[in-house]
Amino acid sequence: MRLIKGKELQFEPASHEDPMAPAVYKRVLARKEDLFAGRVQMVNWAKLPRGASFARHYHQDMEEVFIMLDGFVSAVVDGTEARLEAGDCLIVSPGEHHQMTNLSDFDVHYVVFGIAGTKNGKTVVV
Repeated sequence: MRLIKGKELQFEPASHEDPMAPAVYKRVLARKEDLFAGRVQMVNWAKLPRGASFARHYHQDMEEVFIMLDGFVSAVVDGTEARLEAGDCLIVSPGEHHQMTNLSDFDVHYVVFGIAGTKNGKTVVV
């Protein structure tokens, strides 16, 4: 598990911009070398209802990258809890058991994408 706290990152000019007068800025959550080598298997906009948890599971050979859009959640990865809020990024490696619980008083939204190796990211519920 790797947790990137968005509020701790500085904005920098996007690489395609004039660094002296940028029109768009970015916070780098992860670079190519920070991610699993494979192919993107899915990109989802997800909604976790108020008070809900998704099933504890793992992926045989898929890394999942969660980017929080709003709200507040608890993510438990291999027994270690991480608290995430809007702007945070959580990277879960293949084989790591993970579960997320919405701690907010409203539905939480996040973007999640999976990078799979040769086994197509098979999911195993535990």
